[in-house]
Amino acid sequence: MKLLLHPARVVALVFLAAIGVGTFILMQPISHAEGGAVPWATAFFTAVSAVCVTGLVVVDTGTYWSTFGQSVILLLFQLGGFGIMTVATLLGLMVNSRLRLRTKMVAQLESRSLGVGDIAGVAKLVLVVTFALELITTVWLTLRLHWGYGQSWADAAWSGLFHAVSAFNNAGFSIYPDSLMHYATDTWILLPVMAAIIIGGIGFPVLYDLRSRFNHPHRWSLHTKLTLSGTVILLVVGFFTLLLFEWDHSTTLGPMAVTDKVLSAAFASVSARTAGFNSIDIGALTPESWAVHYFLMFVGGGSAGTAGGVKVGTVAILVLLVIAEIRGHSDCEAFGRRVGAAAQRQAITVLVLSSALIVLATLFILRETALPTDQVIFEVISAFGTVGLSTGITAELPTSSQLVLTLLMFAGRVGTITLAASLALGKHRMPYRYPEEHPIVG
Repeated sequence: MKLLLHPARVVALVFLAAIGVGTFILMQPISHAEGGAVPWATAFFTAVSAVCVTGLVVVDTGTYWSTFGQSVILLLFQLGGFGIMTVATLLGLMVNSRLRLRTKMVAQLESRSLGVGDIAGVAKLVLVVTFALELITTVWLTLRLHWGYGQSWADAAWSGLFHAVSAFNNAGFSIYPDSLMHYATDTWILLPVMAAIIIGGIGFPVLYDLRSRFNHPHRWSLHTKLTLSGTVILLVVGFFTLLLFEWDHSTTLGPMAVTDKVLSAAFASVSARTAGFNSIDIGALTPESWAVHYFLMFVGGGSAGTAGGVKVGTVAILVLLVIAEIRGHSDCEAFGRRVGAAAQRQAITVLVLSSALIVLATLFILRETALPTDQVIFEVISAFGTVGLSTGITAELPTSSQLVLTLLMFAGRVGTITLAASLALGKHRMPYRYPEEHPIVG
């Protein structure tokens, strides 16, 4: 019982409970557009994808599910996104403060860390940020859909709300069969969605740091600096590489005007980092663009946010570690700060275990199907990174392979948080040390 009450494990159990409840509700006839019972596998896959804010689907969200069913899905990815931001931030507070949660969570944190004293305070701040940004995006999209596309106020408001919440939570669910391809050239639709994706995925600790010390960049935490710099680099690299590989491609950016090409490439770069929306046909991308997506989806967004992946901070630490080793430095440093040895070990562990999980899942699905390897790899990384982008094969997979994707979504969303927190919270000092030796490397 004591093992189950470990904070990191409680997170997994809570999300499992949400998936179970969501599956049960979605199986009911009221959730189906035609009023029939929903197969358990379809309901389960959808519930996992929603709670883990992924966006992979085996049926079309807009036509298969009733308005009630769509509302349940919206509620699931709202709870999933809000819950992930909250629990990940709280676990981060526990780790950074070396807290042992017993009766209440009250501590004085370091001056460069979050200064919130209790769970209620953190949850309230996350709640305010979440709903304020979602409301702004909802109003923007509603006005645009009504005035620009002639949708009724009711339809525009529902579509605006659904996509605003989905975007901020990096869920990738859309009630349109082609996601946002119909709006590929509409700046007024894609820009607010992009903004919601970035803000939601950058992580609450970074948002809190920016709110508290926006005019004093020198006082930002190392985590904030690494996340912001890493995010900018990934967005720019993703944008230019996708623009390069798809510029003349006849089924994607080729037929578009130059400004529309720029807009769609920017949107693809943002969305590839766990948002799951697409304004161009993912299945029609060049192999080179798929490869770029592999990397962007695997890295994901910021810690304690709604984005998935191994996280920008994890990859940043590994890059700094490589640079330090190449330069012959004993310390891993950035922005005048030294990265702790424990953080370095945790980053390596997350990377190795995540890579191993992706490889095993890929081998399993390849054995179960005759699908092309590159498409299977894309689907697997998309599931693990909780991205939701698809080359169009998810619905074609056998039930066993779809269940593997659900395990990947859960592991990629909740597992990485649980693993990172378990590694940090489970840290203890050994009473002895063995003699040091240096095995040959390379």
